[in-house]
Amino acid sequence: MKKMVFSQLQAKLYRTRQILKEKIQLFGSKTVSKEKALDELAEALILADVGVATTEKIIASLRRRIKEDSSLNLEQALKQELLALLGKNPPPLNFNCVPVVIMLVGVNGGGKTTSLAKLAYYLKKQGKQVMLVAADTFRAAAQEQLQIWSRKLDLPLIRGQYGADPAAVVYDALQALKARKGEALLIDTAGRIHTNSNLMAELEKIKRVISREINGAPHEVLLVLDASIGQNALSQAREFLKFSGLTGIFLSKLDGTAKGGAALAIAAELNLPIKFLGIGESESDMLLFSPQDFINALLS
Repeated sequence: MKKMVFSQLQAKLYRTRQILKEKIQLFGSKTVSKEKALDELAEALILADVGVATTEKIIASLRRRIKEDSSLNLEQALKQELLALLGKNPPPLNFNCVPVVIMLVGVNGGGKTTSLAKLAYYLKKQGKQVMLVAADTFRAAAQEQLQIWSRKLDLPLIRGQYGADPAAVVYDALQALKARKGEALLIDTAGRIHTNSNLMAELEKIKRVISREINGAPHEVLLVLDASIGQNALSQAREFLKFSGLTGIFLSKLDGTAKGGAALAIAAELNLPIKFLGIGESESDMLLFSPQDFINALLS
C-alpha cells in the first residue's frame, strides 16, 4: 500500500521532478561551474513555483555548504534543505475526543468542497460516523455540490436556506451531531475573498458558535489551497492568516502540473503543516502528507 501511494505521488510530481533533475545533473558536469549549476538550479526552483524568497534561502544555504565541502552531493544536500523547510510529519487528526469538528476554509474555486468530500470518505473508511455541513449559504452551487457528494458517499448533510446565517446552520448541525452521537462533523465554509473583512468576521462567528457548543472545538481548521496556481496560492493564504486558529493546509489539485514546488513555498512562508494532498477528482484521490515521501518523490 505504501509503495502504491508513493508511486501516485511520484506520478503527480513528474514534471516538477524532471525540471529539477536536469539542473542537479549539471553539478557533476566538467563543463559547467558549480556556481553556474547553482544558478541553473535556482531558476528551476523558481519555475517549479518554489518562489523567489524560498529559493534564495535554499541556494544561499547550499552555496555556504559547498564552500565548506567541495565534494558535497548536491542532490542529498538539496533533499536535506527541502526537508528542513517542510518540517516533521504533521500530527494526525486527533480522535482522542469525540465528536471531532473540522472546518475547511479557503477561496471559492480552490477545491474546498471536493477536499471536504475526500476527507469525509477517508474518515468513513475508518469506520467513523461522519456528518457534512454546507455553511456556504450564499453560493447555490456550493450547497448543491456538497449535496451530490453526500448522496454519493451516503453521508448525512445539514444545510440551510440560501442566504441564511452560516453560524446558525452550523449551530443546527452541532445539535444534530450530538443527537445522533456522530463522531466527526465536517464544515464547508464560504470563501468570498473580495469581501474579506466580512468573510473573516463570519468565520470567527462560526468558530465561536462551535467552541461554545463543544469544548475544545473546532479541533481542526484546514486551509484549502490550490497547488495548480502556484505562487498565487500564497497570496490567498496570507488573507486567511488573518483568521485565527488555522491548524494546517489541505493542498488540493496536485494534478501533475509543474507547480509541485508550491508546497515548499507555502510551508516555508506560512509556518503551517501540510496535512493532506488532493491528487485528483475522485473521493479516494487524497494522500496523507509525508515530508519525507514528498521530497523523495520530488527528487528520486
